Amino acid sequence: MKMKELNHDLLTNKYTQVYHEEEFKFNAPHTFDVVTQAELVEGKGPFPASIQRIHFQEGAIKEHGVNGVMNEELIAMVICRLDHFQESEFACYENDIAIVKLEEALLWLRKRTMGREKRGVEGTHIK
Repeated sequence: MKMKELNHDLLTNKYTQVYHEEEFKFNAPHTFDVVTQAELVEGKGPFPASIQRIHFQEGAIKEHGVNGVMNEELIAMVICRLDHFQESEFACYENDIAIVKLEEALLWLRKRTMGREKRGVEGTHIK
């Protein structure tokens, strides 16, 4: 699978880089790799080491079954981590704001799903 680096103005690649598949179906990439630089290997130079591969749902569930992570699940994982940081000595204002905005994102995604449920097209590729 040919991968391409994800570029975003607010994303740093100071410690890791994120890559996504170049060719995909269903309008968006589904596979993302987070990589870092590994130790020098036998004097040949640094080689990227994969930290994690994330595979998102491909296609509508009712048409393709559950086959990956949903956007909402990944956002909920980040909220969970930040909530735990907020219960520690690392609590901060910025985490509070990030939690609020992530919860807002979940609300908008839920609103979209509710509208699709109401129209009877949730889980399909029908608009």
